[in-house]
Amino acid sequence: MARYLPAVRTDDFDYHLPTELIAQEPAPKRADARLLAVDRSTGGLRHLGIRDLVDELREGDLLVTNDTRVIPARLHGRRDTGGKAELLLLAPTADGDVWDAMVRCGGSLRAGERIDVRHGAASGVVEFLAAPEGGRCRVRGVDEPLTDVMTRCGKLPLPPYIRRDVEDTRDDDDSERYQTVFAREPGAVAAPTAGLHLGAGLLDTLAERGVRHVSLTLHVGPGTFQPVRTEDLDQHEMHSESFAIPAEVAEAVRATRAARGRIVAVGTTTVRALEASAAGSTDGLPAAGAADTALFIRPGYRFCVVDALLTNFHLPRSTLLCLVSAFASRERVLDAYRTAVAERYRFYSYGDAMLIAGPSAT
Repeated sequence: MARYLPAVRTDDFDYHLPTELIAQEPAPKRADARLLAVDRSTGGLRHLGIRDLVDELREGDLLVTNDTRVIPARLHGRRDTGGKAELLLLAPTADGDVWDAMVRCGGSLRAGERIDVRHGAASGVVEFLAAPEGGRCRVRGVDEPLTDVMTRCGKLPLPPYIRRDVEDTRDDDDSERYQTVFAREPGAVAAPTAGLHLGAGLLDTLAERGVRHVSLTLHVGPGTFQPVRTEDLDQHEMHSESFAIPAEVAEAVRATRAARGRIVAVGTTTVRALEASAAGSTDGLPAAGAADTALFIRPGYRFCVVDALLTNFHLPRSTLLCLVSAFASRERVLDAYRTAVAERYRFYSYGDAMLIAGPSAT
């Protein structure tokens, strides 16, 4: 059962980050990123690299990743007036030809207005079904499914702190490096970024050393980047996301528990899916099946499943930083962040990583 400490303030999860430490590009190779190892029990820190995971993880550990695939959900175009417009497609509605979206443009939009979207030589037309409210709207493709327009004209929706021009030459690199190598299920508008560090070679080496690898699916939504804007965490309304736990994952977690191995979650989205599923089960462990979750993990939460966490460095005042702080204590996590800033680690989606676990097996 989840339990929380009362009156936790959002200001308690703030920290100073020089803007030059926000990574604008990934490391040359996935395994080139740095790794800050944090002892969950003592707060002790060690400076490693992603390749050192082969020594940090143990035979019998279970590595759980998120196999969601980022869709090319960002569309750029022009209105009939000539003004620019940008759309972020979020998810299809029950009518699969209509999508929920976020829109940004100058001036107001009206129902029935159309946007001519383009990417290179490709083009398509998108129609607004109603005037946007609060930046949200519903749209459809004109004369063709919106998925076809997105496939031809869409770009991966990089987070706003990664700066790209509309015709940035790094698009091709982003299309590969802003996806995990195990991405299978399309539906996310943001990558599960801790998984970006794991290449096929590293996963093979871990398997050879007795670390099993399984994947669940949680489609990451746009709320993952939003800071908490309320003073009290209890007043924050958590966004909901869809997840699915395959039978293989549920069985592997139980087998690992029985053999006294560790459940190593790759990324906060994996943690959220595992813990949400466990909260709804009869034995406190994940059950196979699909559901939606608005679980907000913050200090005081009692973890049921996860024993170790591989995660990137997160934004100040974010729900993701709250989750990591719940796992290793706010004081230890913020101390690790201060050290990472001093040591010039790279932050956020394309940045370096932390491994939070017990003492190393070596």
